Formats: sequence, C-alpha cells, structure tokens
Amino acid sequence: MLVVCPALTSAVRHWASDVDGGRARAERRLDESLSLLRDAGIDAQGEIGDDDPLQAIEDALRTFGADEIVVATHPEESATWLERHVVERARERFALPIAHVVIEAEARSSAAVQ
Repeated sequence: MLVVCPALTSAVRHWASDVDGGRARAERRLDESLSLLRDAGIDAQGEIGDDDPLQAIEDALRTFGADEIVVATHPEESATWLERHVVERARERFALPIAHVVIEAEARSSAAVQ
C-alpha cells in the first residue's frame, strides 16, 4: 500500500508558492496514517505529494502499480479549495476504481492534537 499526502495549502499560499506549512501538515498526516496502518498489520509506505491532489495521484501512479485509489477528504462543508470535487475529477482522469472516504470530525480533531 502506498499512502500519498498532498501538501495542501490555501489558495493564497498556493499562488504565492508558500507551501512549507502545507508540507509540514502533510508530513504529520502521513506519519499518523502510516503508524495506524502498520499498527493494524498493513504493510504501507508513504510520500508527500504535490499540493494538487490529482497531480499527487498521477505522480504516485508512475512508480506504484495501484489496483485502486482511495481518496480521503473532509466533509464537503469543511473541505479546502483543492479537495472540492477531487473525487469526481479523479474518476474522470484515472481508469482505476476510486473509493471515497470522508474523514469524520472526531478523527480530524484527534489528528490536529498530534
């Protein structure tokens, strides 16, 4: 399994090329995700991806032979500008099956504490 965490940023920071905070948050999400997967007995590796989630998926697919893509997002009402419609756009762009997982508020608050 390969976990890719895009270095998400705000629209303003994206256009200003200020992605350091987004990269740090992505590293924390990646570390937590890999730890949880490994604790569950799942062999997983990971990487930080492009700040555009679709580009991050495309980049990962160049080196990882995936059978399925799983996209985890916040609920629509709290999604970032990059998360909005990413699942639909991924389904249009990639020929693999795509599963969508919505991160619940409890999981987000737990991750934010870390």
